[in-house]
Amino acid sequence: QVQLVESGGGLVQTGGSLRLSCVVSGRTFSNYAMAWFHQAPGKERELVATMSSSGNTDYADSVKGRFTISRDNAKNTLYLQMNSLKTEDTAVNYCHAKRRTLFEYNYWGQGTQVTVSS
Repeated sequence: QVQLVESGGGLVQTGGSLRLSCVVSGRTFSNYAMAWFHQAPGKERELVATMSSSGNTDYADSVKGRFTISRDNAKNTLYLQMNSLKTEDTAVNYCHAKRRTLFEYNYWGQGTQVTVSS
């Protein structure tokens, strides 16, 4: 069983920075495509950034140039560096892991709250 545990959320002022972490246990982390999603109050969960097992990255237009996704396979950890935060970045952020073999396996963390105040 794969477990994902996020940390690093908190309260920050507009323009500030946070770094989220997601520690993955239970399987070979390097085999998983990883992603960060967020869900703002009253809205659906949205994709923020992805990183493939080979290191390719992609970002939502709303965070391009401000957020950076990275992974440390030796530490089984995914990161999201969030800079120049805006009030609209206020959301619960979720870590996601996916592996596709004969079947597709999807796993979620419990979420970490990011609140950006003006």
